[in-house]
Amino acid sequence: MTDLKTEAAVEFTTAPVTQLWRRQGIALLRILFGVVWGIDAWFKWQPDFINNFSSYLTSDNQPPAVAWWINLWINIIKVDPHVFAHLVAIGETAIALALILGVFSNLTYFGGTLISIIIWTTAEGFGGPYQAGATDIGAAIIYVLVFAGLFLSQAGIVWGYDLQLGKKLGKYSWLASGKE
Repeated sequence: MTDLKTEAAVEFTTAPVTQLWRRQGIALLRILFGVVWGIDAWFKWQPDFINNFSSYLTSDNQPPAVAWWINLWINIIKVDPHVFAHLVAIGETAIALALILGVFSNLTYFGGTLISIIIWTTAEGFGGPYQAGATDIGAAIIYVLVFAGLFLSQAGIVWGYDLQLGKKLGKYSWLASGKE
């Protein structure tokens, strides 16, 4: 009995040309999404972000439950804001590189989802649609959906190294999108 990843890899390699353009489109989306994360990571490496990291979190004008959550993170970050700022910059840089190169895609999608949820629930205050006139739920929650789509489409296989990497990882092949 074959596993689903093997079947997906075989299906990909034997797919008709009409399906190949879709896979390439998804791969292009993954790479462009990586460029977006790369630009965002570049901003995170700037001294203004690193030196003012704590100021990006505020519980002003938030409902009590949201204010409690954000204040929890503010208190955690106060331990050493520079370390947390660097962790965010490193995390976003790693996500950008992994998306662009198509390596460890499943791990990247999970990590990107986690960081996006943390950003959405803290810096974006769950999108903040809590007052009259609010028209935006925040961008980070959309990132979660993009990561889910990339995961479901095995986006690291085309124009990426996941197919080759999956073969070499053995029991850890689940970290990458593909394995034969």
